[in-house]
Amino acid sequence: MTNKSDSPTTTHRGIYLLPNLLTTAGLFSGFFAIVSSMNGNFEAAAIAIFVAMIFDGLDGRVARMTNTQSPFGAEYDSMADIVSFGVAPAIVTYNYGLSSLGKFGWLAAFIYVACAALRLARFNTQIGVADGRYFQGLASPAAAAVIASLVWCGVGYDVSGHDYSIPLAIITALCGLFMVSNFRYSSFKEIEWRGKVSFVAVLVIVLIFTFVAASPAEILLAVFALYALSGPVITIRTVKKLKLEHVVGDNNDEELSDKDSSKKATTKEDKKD
Repeated sequence: MTNKSDSPTTTHRGIYLLPNLLTTAGLFSGFFAIVSSMNGNFEAAAIAIFVAMIFDGLDGRVARMTNTQSPFGAEYDSMADIVSFGVAPAIVTYNYGLSSLGKFGWLAAFIYVACAALRLARFNTQIGVADGRYFQGLASPAAAAVIASLVWCGVGYDVSGHDYSIPLAIITALCGLFMVSNFRYSSFKEIEWRGKVSFVAVLVIVLIFTFVAASPAEILLAVFALYALSGPVITIRTVKKLKLEHVVGDNNDEELSDKDSSKKATTKEDKKD
């Protein structure tokens, strides 16, 4: 007769509800953007992509705060990101203005989707290895924000995307190529979000939110376009000599790390003096 205590314990498998619920909300927003663009409601489609960005920023932080990280959640988040920040922006911009270019239009959209998938795959393989201060290549949410804010501005000014289909195709393809580039983009992970700030800092944040709310499409386009262009600038400033591997291809960041470390050493010596 087998003793109950000797029987193997059964582990109850499941998924954490809260972070995966936020991921699902982001996935829903991306899918809603696709459906809205198919129905010709491009403003709602663009806003939905930004809503997906908010949920994407929340799910990981909530998982860490509540200690509910899991391999399933990480994989699910990647799958949701490829829909919300890969497929959705490409479909939205294709329906908005690229469809008039025929095969060149959907090829530009496909370049964006393929580059977003490659960017996410590369990011997942570099977790815990890459320099946390920088992203290698433009992050897919930021690239999606450039596309979404551009469409949002066009709708706000009654601009037909088909009248500017060629520039729109170039920008879409460039956003995709920036994602798979080796340009360094600030991750803002060095900012201590849990630290205390002064009352003036809180007042400045309130004013920034008010400023953005006054003209959200234009402000968001300016912010994310400047961020997209900051990658080449940061890369050129942090390398000793710009090479092809600093732009695209395999890059071990040795020169970048050496220059960063030399800057830190110089700063420490200046402080001692």
